[in-house]
Amino acid sequence: MNIKEAASRLGISARAIRFYEEKGLIRPAKQSGNGYRVYTENDIWRLQTIAALREIGMSLQDITHALAEIDQGNQQGLEEYLELQQAVMYAQWVELKRMMDTTQRMIDLNRQDGALDVSYLHDLAGSARRLREARQNWHDRWNYDRQAAIHDQRVQAEGNTADKPFNLYHNYDEALEQTAQWISPVIGEVGLDIGTGTGNLAGKMLDKGAIMTGIDQSREMLRNCRKKYPQMQVKLGNFLALPFADQSFDFVVSSFAFHHLGPDQQYLALEEIQRVLKTTSTSRICLTDLMFTDSDHRVAYSSHAATAGDAEQQRALRERHFSLLSELCRWLSHLGYETKYIRHNELLHTVLAFPVR
Repeated sequence: MNIKEAASRLGISARAIRFYEEKGLIRPAKQSGNGYRVYTENDIWRLQTIAALREIGMSLQDITHALAEIDQGNQQGLEEYLELQQAVMYAQWVELKRMMDTTQRMIDLNRQDGALDVSYLHDLAGSARRLREARQNWHDRWNYDRQAAIHDQRVQAEGNTADKPFNLYHNYDEALEQTAQWISPVIGEVGLDIGTGTGNLAGKMLDKGAIMTGIDQSREMLRNCRKKYPQMQVKLGNFLALPFADQSFDFVVSSFAFHHLGPDQQYLALEEIQRVLKTTSTSRICLTDLMFTDSDHRVAYSSHAATAGDAEQQRALRERHFSLLSELCRWLSHLGYETKYIRHNELLHTVLAFPVR
C-alpha cells in the first residue's frame, strides 16, 4: 500500500510516518519505476508498534532500542524497556499526586476565616519545588551494572573480613538473617524488596513462603536476580517512585540501599513505602543499612576517619548518606509506626517498623 493508505489504516498522519522514516525506525521499500514507498504488512505492524510505544510516552531513542530487541527476538530486553517506561510514568504520577496535594492545601488555606497570608502559599510552593528536585536529582553514581557480575562474591568476601577500617558489607549474612527473622512472612504474604540487587534478601523471604517482588535501578543486577530466582518478579525502579499501586504489599524490606539516597530523599522514600504498603495491623517495614546512631556519633566517626586517613572510609562518607538512626525512627513515628532495632556493628543496623497499635 502507499503512504496515504497506510496512514488511513493506522489512524495516524502521513507526516508522522515520514517522521519515523527520517528517524530510521522504518525503512519501506521503494518502487523501481517511480520511487514511491510501498508499505508491507510488516511495515504496518512496525508502525503500529511505534505508535503504541509513543502512546505510552516512550522516547524515540528508547523506541529504537526496543525495536532492536524485538528484531532480535529478545523478549526480556523488550520487557526491560517497557518496565523502564512504566517506572518513568509512575515517577510522573507520584509528582503529579504531590502537586495535587499541595494545591489542595492551598485551597484549604484560602478557605480559612480571615485574610489569607500569601506567604503560606509561597512556603507550600517552595516545599513542593524542593521535593520535586529531590526526586529528580538521584542518580546511580556507583554504576551497579558493572558491579553486578561480582556482587555476590564481593559481599561474601567483605562480609567475612573484619579487620578493615571501613567494610560496607561486614556482618552481611547476619543482618539479612535478622531482617528475615523479624519479618517472618506468613506463607502467601506479598513482599517488596527495594534495591534488591541480585536478590539475596528477597531469596530468604522466598524460602519462607512469601511471594516476592524486587526492584532495582540496575538492569544487570536484575538479570542476575532473575537467573537465581526465576519465580520472583523483578522490575526497574527506585525508592522515590515505586512502580506499584497503593496498598500492594504486606511488607517492604531493603538492605544496603537506603544510604544511596540524600537526606531529603530518604523521607520521601519512606512516604513511598507507606503508599504501597497495605493499611493493616500486620503491615511492616524492615530496613537494614549502615547508619549513625545520632549526630554525635556521626561527628565522632567522621573525625576519626579524617585522623586515620583511610581513603576508602573517607570516600564512603562523601558519597553515601548514612542516615541517623534517631532521625529515621522519628520519621517512622511521624508516619504512624513503632520501631525497634538491633545493632550488628559500629554502623550496621536493622530497623523494624510496624503500625502503632
